[in-house]
Amino acid sequence: MPSKAGQAELALAALNKRIVACERCTRLREYDTLVAATKRRAYAHCDYWGLPVPSFGDPQASVLIVGLAPGAHGSNRTGRPFTGDGSGNFLYPVLYQTGFASQPNAVSRVDGMKLKGMQITSVVRCAPPGNKPLPDEIANCAPYLDEEIAALVHLRVVVCLGKIAFDGFVQHLLRTRQIARRGGMNFAHGAEYPLPGSRFLLASYHPSLQNTNTGKLTEPMFLKIFRRARELAGLK
Repeated sequence: MPSKAGQAELALAALNKRIVACERCTRLREYDTLVAATKRRAYAHCDYWGLPVPSFGDPQASVLIVGLAPGAHGSNRTGRPFTGDGSGNFLYPVLYQTGFASQPNAVSRVDGMKLKGMQITSVVRCAPPGNKPLPDEIANCAPYLDEEIAALVHLRVVVCLGKIAFDGFVQHLLRTRQIARRGGMNFAHGAEYPLPGSRFLLASYHPSLQNTNTGKLTEPMFLKIFRRARELAGLK
């Protein structure tokens, strides 16, 4: 029988396989397939992934990043969260500086990137038009998030990037009866909330170009979030 570590790895691998095959949201599947077929001129030479994007990282993670959804020409092209677009170009160097990522640059699924102590997921697994998933699309993906979090037996800290991810994770807490009501859990950059089971929730602005190019989110602000995540997770 596999060890607990082995069981977690097998469970997450099986979950990712089901996510990649998911057809629950017709609008999203049609959109992602169209984007993959037409492509952006800069990526005309690329073979787009064009499928729901599986999670990525360390099955023994103590820190989980929850994002919004794949980017149409980022993760929908590369098949890995925050890989191949401006958000990932901002995120991964910070993860490298804070000891979570093996390298600062993420360009493809086969670039050698490894995460240690961290898993990356999202509340929606397909790229939505205008980066705006519909409520029923978020609901369709919700069971995947519940299952993934249950499999991360060493999880101590959840970092939500953006308000939609934050709200999606709070809904997870309510669905799984970890909290009885939302209470004062409101999104704000740097907000920190204790959770049952000696876990913690951290909130951050999303590293979208809209936020990083305008200075709403700076590298020092982002570094502070992930240094705090390491501290709360008890990582050296």
